[in-house]
Amino acid sequence: MVTGGAGFIGSNFIHYLLKRYDDIQVVNFDKLTYAGNLDNLRDVERDARYTFIKGDICDAEAVQGAVKQGVDQIINFAAESHVDRSISGPETFIRTDILGSFTLLEACRKFDVKNYIQISTDEVYGSIEKGSCEETAPLNPSSPYSASKASADLLVHSYYVTYGLPVCITRSSNNFGPLQYPEKLIPSFIIKAIHNERLPVYGDGLNIRDWLYVEDNCKGIDLVRLRGQKGDIYNIGGDNERTNITITQIILEELQKPPSLIFFVQDRPGHDRRYSIKSVKLKKLGWEPTLSKNFMGAMKTTIRWYVQNEWWWKKLVSS
Repeated sequence: MVTGGAGFIGSNFIHYLLKRYDDIQVVNFDKLTYAGNLDNLRDVERDARYTFIKGDICDAEAVQGAVKQGVDQIINFAAESHVDRSISGPETFIRTDILGSFTLLEACRKFDVKNYIQISTDEVYGSIEKGSCEETAPLNPSSPYSASKASADLLVHSYYVTYGLPVCITRSSNNFGPLQYPEKLIPSFIIKAIHNERLPVYGDGLNIRDWLYVEDNCKGIDLVRLRGQKGDIYNIGGDNERTNITITQIILEELQKPPSLIFFVQDRPGHDRRYSIKSVKLKKLGWEPTLSKNFMGAMKTTIRWYVQNEWWWKKLVSS
């Protein structure tokens, strides 16, 4: 069961599973909030290996009703994930990210689920000026979003220690690629640039993120699903540290738009300066960020997808 499977990374992960495995049955359990979009999966909705259930991970009855039908693994992508929204309205993040994880963990206990993967983020480590965080680094979240994810990680780990629940946690860096909801930096700026709209860059634009192409993340998560040590945490980084202004310039250059579209706005509260993680542990299992290594190629693929799929995003930006 893939929770949050109608979202960006979740839907990409479902596509990855169905392409890679013939003998798999995938249940997509999703509440269909603003960021959940069944258009992400319309090309597989008739696949006999795929089932969709509309449900809230905070609803114990709905979760248990789905799990008891024979689910043996849960990969939990379901989360509120946009930092700006967590600043203006943190309550939803606390409920979904923490209570939702608790509800899933309880279902795993009740129905003896064999494998639970919690999808987390490098943001739980907080900002780091130099070096890169290993999985043992202390948690230092800065926003209600990252705090809710860090809290969920601790809860998941406690279920391993206390109950012996077979869990793993993955913490990826910033994902990009097709099907990402247009509120996020890269798709938002691509769409604005297509329309010759101005691109608002926070602060001085020098905040640094490590960018990971979404399919590389899917490969890493699947490897953890198959070979991860129970109770362990795995960083998944793209080894592509770029400033926000650099990302903005790449988008404008690729779309042949003028730099004059850039304008700087007041920085958001608690804006972390730099994230950086080491993925040594996952690489020892045989993973590499293959597509992310060709960063410009992955960016061009992403930009091209949004240019060619206006049908997908037009109704999202106009709603």
